[in-house]
Amino acid sequence: MTHHTPVQSEALGVLRLRIDQLDGQILALLNERARVAEQVGALKRAEGTPYFRPDRVAHVIARLQGGNQGPLLNQHVAAIWREITSACLALEVPPRVAVLGPQGTFCEQAAIEYFGSAAHFIYCASFDEVFHATSAGTAQFGVVGMENSTEGVVTRSFDLFLHSPVHAVGEVSLLVRHNLLRRSDSLDGIDVVHAHPQALMQCQRWLGEHLPHAEQRAVASNAEGARLALENPAWAALAGERAAAQFGLHVVAHAVQDEAHNRTRFAIICLPQTLPMPAASGRDCTSLVVSVPNVAGSVHDMLTTLKTHGVSMTRLESRPAKSGKWEYYFYIDIEGHPSQPNVAAALAELRSSCPFYKLLGAYPVGQDV
Repeated sequence: MTHHTPVQSEALGVLRLRIDQLDGQILALLNERARVAEQVGALKRAEGTPYFRPDRVAHVIARLQGGNQGPLLNQHVAAIWREITSACLALEVPPRVAVLGPQGTFCEQAAIEYFGSAAHFIYCASFDEVFHATSAGTAQFGVVGMENSTEGVVTRSFDLFLHSPVHAVGEVSLLVRHNLLRRSDSLDGIDVVHAHPQALMQCQRWLGEHLPHAEQRAVASNAEGARLALENPAWAALAGERAAAQFGLHVVAHAVQDEAHNRTRFAIICLPQTLPMPAASGRDCTSLVVSVPNVAGSVHDMLTTLKTHGVSMTRLESRPAKSGKWEYYFYIDIEGHPSQPNVAAALAELRSSCPFYKLLGAYPVGQDV
């Protein structure tokens, strides 16, 4: 136990009083900010313009980080102001956001990183449902997994993008730590480990070493696996700490993923009428899908188009077109924004030469969180 001298106790009391005074001032300023935000909302409703503007939120945070003198770290400044913005938005109508459920998924965590915790989350059983809810207008926005740094692309999301009317307006790159969760705080007697298929693949080395005889059972989400682990004392799950807290489970083993820096990239999707393509930020990604003629050299010609216009490609993935003719769709990420002349010229050439062309979205490159 720590004992304070009378002088220390007096100094501590003065500092606590000062913190109380500052807290009162901060609260008053936050409420003043909220009242101004309500006025902005009223003007936007009258104009019919989108109330939620992620590019504006990003600009505000970047400006504050640029003038930050510490000791608060810039990442904490971003988290604080994202929540302030989210709370102010909720005074009007909080954005409806479809995520993979139940509560406690990494998808939900990515959504909170982007929209703040005051958004209204709609929990879906699959990414198919997230796309459907967003396309139908049940949700204004959706959050879907696109790529993992260990296991590669989430192929179902790519396939769903192909025929969906939504486009991507943002992304979140989330550090993913898988933990083994269970009702009891022990590795003994585990018969089944539940998790999303991607999570099971990302933890193969650890599972093989520590639970070689346990059945690995794939489920729709890691949080669903955590919910199931609550039902049977011989079952466990791979999930994040949010799921452990949500379902009251023990974290039996921390960070069991095979790669220490395991990241998943999530896309923010919506209908174009909900939010149009964000303006260029100076650090953007443009995503598209194309098919090429089934002739020799067609893929080379596609890549040459990008090179000719000085456009850098950051990702190329192929998916079967399911036509029975050995045809493929190519999903491409490029650096830059369609408003840039060289990017616009490259896209125009691809549009004219490719049998199938679809722009999936252009958005600021997500910061790692």
